[in-house]
Order: sequence, then structure tokens, then C-alpha cells
Amino acid sequence: MRNPVGGHVPVAGGLATVGLGYARELGAETVQVFVANPRGWATPAGNPAQDERFRAECAELSLSAWVHAPYLINFGSHTEATAERSVESLRHSLRRGREIGAKGVVVHTGSATGGRPRAVALAQVRERLLPLLDELTHPDDPDLLLESTAGQGSSLCSRTWDFGPYFDALDRHPKLGVCLDTCHVFAAGHDLTGPSGAAQTLDLLVETVGAGRLKLIHANDSQDVVGAHKDRHANIGAGHIGEDAFRELLRHPATEGVPLVIETPGGKEGHRADVELLKKLRP
Repeated sequence: MRNPVGGHVPVAGGLATVGLGYARELGAETVQVFVANPRGWATPAGNPAQDERFRAECAELSLSAWVHAPYLINFGSHTEATAERSVESLRHSLRRGREIGAKGVVVHTGSATGGRPRAVALAQVRERLLPLLDELTHPDDPDLLLESTAGQGSSLCSRTWDFGPYFDALDRHPKLGVCLDTCHVFAAGHDLTGPSGAAQTLDLLVETVGAGRLKLIHANDSQDVVGAHKDRHANIGAGHIGEDAFRELLRHPATEGVPLVIETPGGKEGHRADVELLKKLRP
């Protein structure tokens, strides 16, 4: 399948029981989950029975699975406690990703806090994150996928070319990939809407990180105009990005085989409609 389409699914009450039940109702061909509270530092142990069932059912349904790491993680933070907790939190997400058979773990690229220069923050990213990447030696270990932000504040990575210094700081590690969020790159200033807007953005990304590094797309429309630096998702075709940009995105060589995960509003009905629409926009 050129582009499996699915969504971020709720898992409270059971990874397999609730998460995959929801995925089936969406007609999802790929799923993304949290393995910890996204707004906390807790690192809960999984439920081995649910893990086993989740892995088995994903294999049976040919569903690829992805983990989204907690939002608090910031390897560029000037606060020692935040940097340390970020390491533990991401190590937990990577370990849980392996346990549930996930192909990748998505983490936000963070920001340089405390008024520190970008270069200092990136040096800390290297110091904290490179050892975690080097720990990924098991054949079932997931890739680590960097997700850029909408460009708010002192963001370390928002435009496509910002991935360059970030990748360089991490020695362009073989386990490193990109999760491209369409709302984020649009909010950061990449106009996906004009003729070949999406294609040009993808060309820039490939030029920066190399072919084959784009592993996942968060398919979200935007409530705000291009360059607004606001991370407010809209349903596909109902925001400022529009259907045509997604149609173009789905025809670019860089997206060949790359799954699309929606993180849109509207509850189950809205999610089902978005999954159906993206499937229709596939070549």
C-alpha cells in the first residue's frame, strides 16, 4: 500500500482492547498511541497481556504502530531536571515501543530555553540524545522520529532546513528519522497550498535530511493561516491547507510507503471522515 492511513487512538482501558477497537471503527491501516501520560513524567510499566495482544493483532491486520512520546520532553532545556527527565521519559517510550512492536517513536524537537543560544541547546541535545540512539541495537528497536514544531518561541526546529543542524548534532544517526506534521510546517511558514507548495516543501526536507528519512506524516489541516506559528489542528480539507495540498503530498516520491496518522478534532466521527477522505486522495 502506497500510504497506509490511520489515526492516533485512545488507549485508556487497554492498548489492544480500546486502542485497536477504536482503530477498527476508523478503518485505520496504521495506529499511533501514547505509552505514558503525554503531559506527565510518569513511566508506567505496560500490561504484558495487552502488549502481546496488541502486537499479534497489529501483525494479523498488517497495521504499523507508532508511539508518540510525552510533550514535556525537551532536550534543549536549561533546567537540569527537565533534561534528565526527558532522557528517562524518552528511554521509556523507546523501550515500550519495542515491547509493543512499534516501528517508530515520535518526539518533539524542543526549544532553547532560558535565553540560551541555539548552538548551546543543540550541544545539549547531542549530549543527552545521542547515547539514547546508541542504545537502539536490538533488531526490534523502533526508530526515533523528530517532529518539528510550529515555530513558537525559541523552537530548535520548525522549518525544513532546521532539521539539518539537528541531524548533524546527532551524527545523522542511522536510527534517526522525521515525522512531518503538516499543520506544524504550515504554521512555521511553509506554504503547502500554492501550485507545488507541498512538493517544494518535501523537496527541501529531502535535501536537508536525505532520502528515506521521512518515516511518518501527521496529517493535520490548520485552523490558522500559513506562518501564524500556532499549532491548532483542523479536520482535513476544513482548514487553511485544504485537500489539494494533501493530494499533492500523496503523490510525491518522498512519501512513497509513508503512513499518514491524523491528529484532528471532531471525535470518532470526525476521525473516521478524515481517514476516509485521505484514502480517497491517495493516487
